[in-house]
Amino acid sequence: MTAFLLIWSPRKWPWPELPDVAKRVATGVAVTDVWGCGFARGILPGDRVFLHRVAQEPKGIFGSGYVTRAPYEVPDAATKRGYRLCIDFVYDWLVDAHEGVVIPREMLRTHPFSVQTWDAQSSGTVIKPIAEGALEKRWAELTGKRKPPRLDAQPGPTRSSKVTAHAAAKKHAAAKGVRKN
Repeated sequence: MTAFLLIWSPRKWPWPELPDVAKRVATGVAVTDVWGCGFARGILPGDRVFLHRVAQEPKGIFGSGYVTRAPYEVPDAATKRGYRLCIDFVYDWLVDAHEGVVIPREMLRTHPFSVQTWDAQSSGTVIKPIAEGALEKRWAELTGKRKPPRLDAQPGPTRSSKVTAHAAAKKHAAAKGVRKN
C-alpha cells in the first residue's frame, strides 16, 4: 500500500461543512469524499491518504482515509486540459482543522518526516516510504489503531459535499471582484 498527500488550502477552498463532517467521522459513520489529485494517475483503491492543511495556521496533518476509487477525469473548463483528476476515498479519522490539527507542521520538519516535501502545491504527492512508516506509527499513537472503515449503507448523507466548498469559493471570489471595482 502506498500513501499520498491531499492538500487543503482554506485560502483557496473554504470548507464550511468540515466541522459537521469531522463529527460524523468521529461517531463512526463511513463518510466518503471526492478530492482532486493533481496529475497522479497511480493511486489505487486501498491506498492511504493523509490530509494536510497549508497556507494558514494551524498547518499540518488533520485527516486520513483509504482510496475507494482510482483517479478519474472530471470535466473542468477552468483547466488547460479541460478536466481534472479526482479520487474517491473514505475517511478513517478527521478533525476540524479550523480548530487544530493532529500532527503540526513543525513536527513534520523533524527527522524522519523531514525527508518528505510536505508543502506540495497540489494533491497526489506520494509520501516517501521512510516518512510513510513514521507517519503511520505516529498517527496510530495519536489517534488510536483501527481497521479501515466499512462501506455499509448508512442512513442519511454520508458524502462530504465539496460542492458546497466550491460554491463558497466562487461566492468569495465574486465578492472580492465586486469590491475591487
